[in-house]
Amino acid sequence: MNKSKTVALVLAILLPGIDRIYLGYTGLGIVKLITAGGCGIWWIFDIIQVATGKMKDAQGNALV
Repeated sequence: MNKSKTVALVLAILLPGIDRIYLGYTGLGIVKLITAGGCGIWWIFDIIQVATGKMKDAQGNALV
C-alpha cells in the first residue's frame, strides 16, 4: 500500500517519531520519539526529506 506524502509530512511536523512508524520504520520511530526527534536535528532532517520527496517507506516505495 502506497503511503501519502502529505500525511507523512504532517506527522513529521506535528508528531516526531510517528511519521517513521507510519512509513514502516517502527524501531526508528520509537527511538525518534524517545530522543525528541534527535534533539530536533533528526526532526528537521525528516521534514526536509519528506518535503523534497527523498523519503521512501520501509519497502522502498516512493511516497505518493
